[in-house]
Amino acid sequence: MGKEKVLLGMSGGVDSSVAALLLNRRGYEVYGFFMNACPSGKTSWPSSIKWKEEEKIVKKICKLVGVEKLFVVDCEEGYEKKVISKMFKDYEKGLTPNPDILCNNVGKFPGLLKKAREIGADWIATGHYARVRRKKVPPVRLKIIHKSRPVLRGGGGFEVELLRGKDKKKDQSYFLVGLGQDVLEKCLFPVGGLTKEEVRKIARQNKFPNWDKRGSRGICYLGKIDVKKFLRERIKEKKGNVVSPRGEVIGTHPGTWFFTIGERVGDRKGFEILDKYRREIRNTRLFVAGKRRGNVLVVAPEGDEILKTKKVFVKNMKFVNSEEKGRMKARIRHLGELHGGVLRKSSAGRWTFVFDKGVEGVAEGQFIVLYFGERVVGGGEIRL
Repeated sequence: MGKEKVLLGMSGGVDSSVAALLLNRRGYEVYGFFMNACPSGKTSWPSSIKWKEEEKIVKKICKLVGVEKLFVVDCEEGYEKKVISKMFKDYEKGLTPNPDILCNNVGKFPGLLKKAREIGADWIATGHYARVRRKKVPPVRLKIIHKSRPVLRGGGGFEVELLRGKDKKKDQSYFLVGLGQDVLEKCLFPVGGLTKEEVRKIARQNKFPNWDKRGSRGICYLGKIDVKKFLRERIKEKKGNVVSPRGEVIGTHPGTWFFTIGERVGDRKGFEILDKYRREIRNTRLFVAGKRRGNVLVVAPEGDEILKTKKVFVKNMKFVNSEEKGRMKARIRHLGELHGGVLRKSSAGRWTFVFDKGVEGVAEGQFIVLYFGERVVGGGEIRL
């Protein structure tokens, strides 16, 4: 039999570069896949990413490692339609979206799978710090949960579990919530069992030009940008009232869509808070506590109980494997604290997560991702 083919999603970063090397060493026939969101050199959105430089680095790595062929795909139009437009619509609704999770679910992984089928690849891979574990399950259970899966010797089938990466400081499993079994069963995450330090060491030993390149930051395909400035380019300001926890009007703001729950209130952000109220609270720091209809923002002094959320509803709940309920841990942001609590399902089919303790900074539109030990249970969008 010939070598198994794998299509690897690549960037100019060290993680996907080392992933290419490891896959090659493991005997795979490796093909590269680079999604360029700015092939024209100019887009309608800001980006801190230097796309031409990224592509040059990818080509150098492919030559060093021995990647069979690199596919460069123009994703500029698709990114605007599927990610940027959706992000702005969510902000206009007063939500706090996570474009990175959306990008993986509607852009990166579907794109990888499509190209993998075209070239007859057996697997897809990325440089994410996450792991998968293939678990054999009885045929009957497999049929009920996943309809159909490849059959292993002995008459059983398998399902795939998604696990946190070994490096807990770099774990990216949060961003992969929403990927179904049809995607995960094809996935390889070569660096998921390594730490970032180990990855850089491998890159340095193999004289990779990007061994010490800083990791990507900010939003998927946009990088580190001024999000508020970007929002103001497409969403007009609309002055609204700021109210205290007691409901009294204490100032104004330029629009609820420019702020998120838990954000600190400041004059430079466009807030105008009455001096009388500031004196009343003895100039204690203020934070956004909630959003109400009619373009109203609720703010509260630091330490106020209204800033803490005890229960959230989970919209579009998706499980990695079968449905689960009961005690588990939850994250409301990438690498955020793991909060203990209980996942429940109402008789009407609505999912809720009740935290053991009130959690600050919980906003509608954010993703809650649930874990049982190392395993990702599933997740969905937060609603309050």
